[in-house]
Amino acid sequence: MIIKKRDGKKERFIPEKIVVSSIKAGAPPEVAREIAKKIEAQLSGLNEMSTTELRDMILNMLSEKNPEWKENWVAYDRSVKKRR
Repeated sequence: MIIKKRDGKKERFIPEKIVVSSIKAGAPPEVAREIAKKIEAQLSGLNEMSTTELRDMILNMLSEKNPEWKENWVAYDRSVKKRR
């Protein structure tokens, strides 16, 4: 699986990035790993996905578990990464 970044670069899908980001958003490690495994399973068989699509999937799962975790992720994107 290849992830197409916003700047056009491509990189290999690394589930651990989901785990780390989810933990930073407030999810406990076991929930973060569960989300990463679910995402990885959903992506099996796909060749490529954009970071935007991947981010949306992750945010939906975080929100289902705890809406505050999603808001933490979005707040980080706004303040640090300057995204809307």
